Amino acid sequence: MLRGDSHDTSDSIKRLTQYCQRLEELAPLGERPSLNVNFKHFLKLFTQYLENRSQSLTRDWVQIKPIPSDELPLYTSLSIVQSESFIPLLDKLVVVKLNGGLGTSMGCEGPKSLITVRNDMTFLDIVVKQIQYINSTYGSNIPLVLMNSFNTDQETKRIEERYKSRILFYTFCQSKYPRLEKETLLPLVSDITDHDISSWYPPGHGDFYQSYINSGLCDEFLKMGKEYLFISNIDNLGATVDLKILNYMHNQSNTSLGSKPCEFLMEVTDKTRSDVKGGTLVYDNGVKTLLEIAQVPKQYVDEFVSVHKFKIFNTNNLWVRMSAIKRLISNGSLHMEPIVNMKTLENGLKVIQLENAIGAAIKCFDGAVGLNVPRSRFLPVKTTSDLLSLLSDLYCLESSTGVIYMNPLRSFPSVPLVKLGYNHFGRLKEFLERFEDIPQMLELDHLTVSGDIRFGKNVTLKGTVIIIANPGERIDIPMGSTLENKVISGNLRVLDH
Repeated sequence: MLRGDSHDTSDSIKRLTQYCQRLEELAPLGERPSLNVNFKHFLKLFTQYLENRSQSLTRDWVQIKPIPSDELPLYTSLSIVQSESFIPLLDKLVVVKLNGGLGTSMGCEGPKSLITVRNDMTFLDIVVKQIQYINSTYGSNIPLVLMNSFNTDQETKRIEERYKSRILFYTFCQSKYPRLEKETLLPLVSDITDHDISSWYPPGHGDFYQSYINSGLCDEFLKMGKEYLFISNIDNLGATVDLKILNYMHNQSNTSLGSKPCEFLMEVTDKTRSDVKGGTLVYDNGVKTLLEIAQVPKQYVDEFVSVHKFKIFNTNNLWVRMSAIKRLISNGSLHMEPIVNMKTLENGLKVIQLENAIGAAIKCFDGAVGLNVPRSRFLPVKTTSDLLSLLSDLYCLESSTGVIYMNPLRSFPSVPLVKLGYNHFGRLKEFLERFEDIPQMLELDHLTVSGDIRFGKNVTLKGTVIIIANPGERIDIPMGSTLENKVISGNLRVLDH
């Protein structure tokens, strides 16, 4: 395998280019054209990374300013859409779900979208139900598109037939890039047939734009008269099609840009203490852009995560004009700052993944806006802690529409902070074994659970509840228990909190 020591920018680019060409030459003839396109964009990302690194290691923090609240219209201020406007707007819409992730954060194998999350329905089942309901109600024909990664593509395609009779259903696969050794800045792989999953990675959801164009779906939908994409993470069950937002984008123009139509809308929502790592909209040297925590100099991280200066965060619910994507890709003016993701493999080798965030493209679109939406539009399930809240009486699932919403019987709109210890609750199988049924949590503010703990049936949790089992000890919460503002320790003492 080729290796080198120089980190000079031009030499590094040359060496990696030669390496990628060699990999391409070793590939079967039929795979070379797509591989050439893949490596071309990989090398562009790598060049951006080296140029950014050589120019400055520290972002000019003084130039980073939060977006003023008066530039972020509130969802509640949007006008109600008249019923006669529904169908023409919906017929211009395509729904895209980012489906590249595995369920490894919950100890599962395979696509996260195929995990059962509520009423024996998977993430994908719920999304299809939502779109099917809108289409049947308004006589529209909204397609669903999944952007898979090489990790999820085969598994997803195995089950897609069950949905194709219900809605227009499409999939495409995003790029596949080689991981780079940190020391040599060269790929781990020596042959394109090396399918070791640790040697490759999907380069983040910012790869959507190029991969979507490459798939041919953009041209196909434009010919069908489609105009707008609604893009969101498949594990965000609050990201439903919203007619008020679609109508707002359709009618919105930016007078400061000569009344150009809005080409990009990012849904943001108010930050809480549990959202400290979420990207936020800022002005960077006067340009509206997305700032992720990975791009923040270490000395300013505390300022970034504070809810006092940066008060909103990106939900990753995005509305984009397809014609604008095609224009930006065609003229080469879609630029997103690389995100450097450092990882250590099981064998101790340090590697680099270069990625893009899909929301970072906001600075490239005309008339781009942020819209401050209710928290109900951000309901992600990243961990079993999130799943516990979703399964509880805090939320309701309307079976006919697939819409999940907070139980109206909850007296305040905030979501309780739930922290389950990973060692005993982090993996889905073990998590489910520890609950005879899901506790009632309608009046819960905070829950911390750590250690070997099991819950009986009909348990009610209220206020602040902390349950910690000491190492080697086990706590069983009896059937029918009500815990309100209590701390339970390893010796089963119950204390007022």
